[in-house]
Amino acid sequence: MTRTARLLMFAVAGGLVAALLVLGVLDLPDFGASDHPYRDAAVPAAVLHKTSNVISSINFDLRALDTLGEETILLASVIGVTVLLRPASDEHEHESISGSGRLLDSTKLMGYVFLPITLMIGFLTIAHGAVTPGGGFQGGVVLGTGIHLLYVAGSYRALERARPVGVAELGEAIGAGAFACVGIAGALAAGAFLVNSLPLGAFGDLFSSGTVLLLSCAVGIEVASGVVVLLAQFLHQTVEVTEEHGQ
Repeated sequence: MTRTARLLMFAVAGGLVAALLVLGVLDLPDFGASDHPYRDAAVPAAVLHKTSNVISSINFDLRALDTLGEETILLASVIGVTVLLRPASDEHEHESISGSGRLLDSTKLMGYVFLPITLMIGFLTIAHGAVTPGGGFQGGVVLGTGIHLLYVAGSYRALERARPVGVAELGEAIGAGAFACVGIAGALAAGAFLVNSLPLGAFGDLFSSGTVLLLSCAVGIEVASGVVVLLAQFLHQTVEVTEEHGQ
């Protein structure tokens, strides 16, 4: 295909997308208007499905298919980083050092003190995602980054021992697969992919909202595992990999 043909295709496709964008913007409600059709539809739907956190209802119920796409993007990103950061032919690995320089004792203390607190907050954020603010995405990030307080506290070797990279790689696949399996189960049980087909429970209870809780936990596992694998690759490249003739 010639350069002129490619530019012509881009101009046609770009023009159509721009026209749709302009039409969509022109049809938006006026700024400050009291008419909010999406809100008026989303809140009753969340209440109907016993999900007190409306955001989780939107993410894991009303727009669960979009969330599956977002989860797949994260999975693809982690795979891409893992492939790109493999040691090249002109690089070699060396044994990591135990610390990262001189640290204040207070920094070390705070790192070890807040480690279990942060992990507990992450688990609670995922488990209560359908009831209170939070969910699988937020709690997964807290879990995945929280364990790296060991590195902040100055011990990369301790982080290597505590950070289960192999388990995280498996957990990422399990989390993404579990999300899809819940969707398939809904299709088999109720005839629609990712339909909320489980018992809804009582509004405000921990075990309420049907599949929203399961999907939040699946996303939490996938996001936490993905963050661990991502940071493991970046830290490995920074701390343990050097060029063959580098210093």
